[in-house]
Amino acid sequence: MREDEEGSNRMEETASQRESQLRADLGSLRIDRSAAGVDAGRRRERRLLVVAAALVLAAAGVLLVRSLGNRPVEVSVITARRLDPQTQRAMPLLSGAGYVVTGDRYVSLGVRVPGKIERYFVQEGEAVRKGDPLVQLDDRDYRAAVARAEAALAVGRANLELAEAELRRGLSLRQGNVISQQEIEVQQNKRNVSRATLAQLEAELEQARVSLEYTLLRAPSDGVVLAKLKEVGEIAVPGGFAGSGELIRLANLTDLRAEVDVNEADLNRIRLGQPAEVTPDAYPDAHYAAEVVKLYPQVDRQKGTLKVEARVLRPDNRLLPDMSARVTFLEPLPAAELAAPPVLVAGTALRRDAGGEPFVWVVRNGAAARAPVKIANPGGDPARVTEGLSGGEAVIVSDDGELDDGRAVRVSGGSS
Repeated sequence: MREDEEGSNRMEETASQRESQLRADLGSLRIDRSAAGVDAGRRRERRLLVVAAALVLAAAGVLLVRSLGNRPVEVSVITARRLDPQTQRAMPLLSGAGYVVTGDRYVSLGVRVPGKIERYFVQEGEAVRKGDPLVQLDDRDYRAAVARAEAALAVGRANLELAEAELRRGLSLRQGNVISQQEIEVQQNKRNVSRATLAQLEAELEQARVSLEYTLLRAPSDGVVLAKLKEVGEIAVPGGFAGSGELIRLANLTDLRAEVDVNEADLNRIRLGQPAEVTPDAYPDAHYAAEVVKLYPQVDRQKGTLKVEARVLRPDNRLLPDMSARVTFLEPLPAAELAAPPVLVAGTALRRDAGGEPFVWVVRNGAAARAPVKIANPGGDPARVTEGLSGGEAVIVSDDGELDDGRAVRVSGGSS
């Protein structure tokens, strides 16, 4: 009996403990309606929201990085070209903008004698040869002066003939002692005076003929008429104030040159006889062979440049004085490069690695690939690649700086 009572008491205590535990658990689930409880709940909710937002942003960042890592880089390319030594035996070394000029500059013709302009034989833009007539002045006064000089010369010759005849008779009479020696000397003086007068009249006639010749202006050399500075009927006078005696202006187009200012830091790359190429802005597809013929003896200290002239070897009618043009100085290729022609690429395509070694990016199978190269003309443009390229490669010249081996690329444009 006692054992049964003890067992019953233990069962009642266990049931009581279970009931207390159940009440405690239910109490923990009860919502706290106090202010402190509400604030604690709100803080927990905010923390949960912050954590959730951070997880979402992290996931979006991962997706974005993966997307950018797979995005092709937009690039511009050119085609590497192997030089043909049969058609190109020199390479560009230096270039600059200048103007087309004539070797003798402009030829301005004026009158040597005054007169009214009677006619022009040429018009602006017309080509003339040396000796061609250009302008005719009214020559009536000068023809009259020639006629007067010719008449005076005839009188002088007649007087000389008379003086010589009288001297011959006097010498004959002197032999017979008919006249004195003094009379002979007078006759000899008369003859000498007649001779001098005749020489003076001949000189005056020559001067009159020269003045008459000056009334017709002729071309002193081959060239093209640039401008007529006076009109028919105007009076032309020699000299006067600057330009007042000029009638016509010519340019000798047989000796055309390109004039360009070269920075004094580049003068060590220019020499007399150096080949060059002249390209007028008006005709960008026309290229004229030239050579350096003149280095001016003084540097412009304000600009730090020296004026250089390159003579065009085979000019044509398209080249005109004062045209703007680009002058490219050329560098003859060494014999070794003519034997093993280099590959040409734009200077902007060259890159340098951490060790300073040159390389270029090429496009292979839609991806960028690094190609180490050797350059024959460091700093030149175009660069002459002697090793690393075989010609025909698509070489990248511009990108956004995100290239790496195997990086996908998309070609946006370029030139060969």
